[in-house]
Amino acid sequence: MEGFKLTVQEFLIQHADFLPPEVIVVILSALPIIELRGGLPAGTFLGLSFQSALFFSVLGNLLPIFPILFLFQPISTWMMRFSAYERVHNWLYERTMSKSSQVKKYGALGLILFTAVPLPTTGAYSACLASIIFGIPIRWAFISISIGVLIASIVIGLLTYPLF
Repeated sequence: MEGFKLTVQEFLIQHADFLPPEVIVVILSALPIIELRGGLPAGTFLGLSFQSALFFSVLGNLLPIFPILFLFQPISTWMMRFSAYERVHNWLYERTMSKSSQVKKYGALGLILFTAVPLPTTGAYSACLASIIFGIPIRWAFISISIGVLIASIVIGLLTYPLF
């Protein structure tokens, strides 16, 4: 997946130059898998200040959380009648369950920890799915995931910005 992430980043940076850099960072940070782990460093390459890149990457990463929390379960229930979706759903469920022991043990606090660790498959999208699986109320899930995104952005920022 790492190669895919770099390809999408490079594509947007090279071919979407008609967009303001802030919009590119928001788009990258809102994409699954890439999230702010790709959006924040891309802000560096686009010449944004640390504060601007941080703000726009967090904004982009937070944008899809609320719709996912509200819409995933009803849409998923409807889509389960299609065998191709059922296979994808089961794979996603198993993958989320294998990475979500913190969420199972600590609930909403576990979502913060799960989201804050800036590793592949531990971002906001996976945390949304884990919150749905474990029945964490939407309000607490949104707050917890948002806090986790903020912590992850600070960690990534501290790791990437001094390098440039």
